[in-house]
Amino acid sequence: MKKSLISLPLMLALALLTLATGCGGRGPLEKAIKSALVAGDTTQARFDSICGIIAGNPDRYSDYVTGGDVDVNKLSALIDEIGASLRPPMHWNTSAYGLKQLSLTVYLERSGSMVPYDTRDGGGQLKKAVNDIINAFPATAHTTINIVNDGIYPYQGSVQQFLQDRDIYASTASLGNPSHTDFGKIFSAILQAQRPGNVSVLVSDLIYSPADASDVSVEKIFNEENSLATQVFRNYVGKSIIVTKLMGDYHGKYYPYDNQAYDYHGQRPFYVMVIADSKVIDAMATDPQYARVVALPGDAGSYRFNQGSSEPDCSVVPDWKDNAGRFRIAHRGLGMTACQADRTTGVMCFTVAADLSALHQPDSYLCQAANYDVQSLTGFTLTVKPITRDMFTNNNQSYLQGKTHLLTFTGNFRGPKDDVQVSLRNQLPTWIEQSTSRDDRRGADPHFAGTTLGLSQLLNGIFTAFSGKGDGTYFNLTIHLDN
Repeated sequence: MKKSLISLPLMLALALLTLATGCGGRGPLEKAIKSALVAGDTTQARFDSICGIIAGNPDRYSDYVTGGDVDVNKLSALIDEIGASLRPPMHWNTSAYGLKQLSLTVYLERSGSMVPYDTRDGGGQLKKAVNDIINAFPATAHTTINIVNDGIYPYQGSVQQFLQDRDIYASTASLGNPSHTDFGKIFSAILQAQRPGNVSVLVSDLIYSPADASDVSVEKIFNEENSLATQVFRNYVGKSIIVTKLMGDYHGKYYPYDNQAYDYHGQRPFYVMVIADSKVIDAMATDPQYARVVALPGDAGSYRFNQGSSEPDCSVVPDWKDNAGRFRIAHRGLGMTACQADRTTGVMCFTVAADLSALHQPDSYLCQAANYDVQSLTGFTLTVKPITRDMFTNNNQSYLQGKTHLLTFTGNFRGPKDDVQVSLRNQLPTWIEQSTSRDDRRGADPHFAGTTLGLSQLLNGIFTAFSGKGDGTYFNLTIHLDN
């Protein structure tokens, strides 16, 4: 019998190749972890993408797979190992990933212009909004409450005491300096303190009131808050923020930009900002338990900054009353084959059911065809309408289930192929500009009851921070047609 003789250098080379390509090889995984740490993108979305690398090649990364699933504990140990090797060392707290329980951290602003929202002779809408959010979380959830103004101060009582307190601003009078609100410090602290599964809620009038601004022009202050918001939020692209405008009774002193206080009695807007990882917001929007947190009842306007990263779930509906012509649904991807226009009219019409719930946009926006860009060779046009229960039949139920809107495309398709490309523009809603005041002195703004000084400047700064990474659209879909 002949023996194979392999030289020592060749044996070493084969061993190194085995290590690089076998179960122990960590190349792409280690690179992804380092990239996340260096970029500071320690969000659940990024963690999930790293888990996806392991799930996509379980044989190579078998050291981090247990029972067919990604072993979060082993992956966390690897992340700690890689983080410790960096200079300076970095730590990524992944201990709460995989937990279904969400934690809640409330930040309630206590400034001179916030106190009149919770007086005994008012309706208490602001306090009710905060209490409703707390009650939306399970009793076992970890809930923390803070008072914010020039800094962040822990509430001294229990959650139950907070819920029952009829004079919340009187009870917290000793906390902080109510003469100004440091949004730079507050936003940074909120974002830095967030952990996996944490939902942070800021309740505020969103009036930027820095210290020592008596001799500074209001336009300079507006530019400052715009830049500040962009600077803070641009490092947290994995987050989503929902800003909701609510109205509440206001009885007391209002402190305008020039600090010449005056009495005001009537309705005034306040705002609830919900901040969490984008995937957490996506999940909350579809969970009945948390849906009322991301879609607060009685809102006078709402907008979600930084949408989820995934495309909406879509399906072509083969049996629909508006369909014209013939087609078969493609086996792969979003599209149809064997497409033929109606023989009499030459028109082809098909309908796509889509789940747009995660976009957090009202039907007044989603159903406006002018908000969409549609491109095709044969000039397809689009109409959009919400899905209602009376539309369901035995034939279409499987296609409509879990979807929110119908996108119907009509065109003169003659083949042989066409790609219908559709996108929904991402833009700030008109209610933000309509809710913005540029002068809040007594009698200066005829719409004072519904406006907030510098609101659009602040929110435009957040919008710029997030939209700078994308193409200005909520989603982009391509529907393939082939005859």
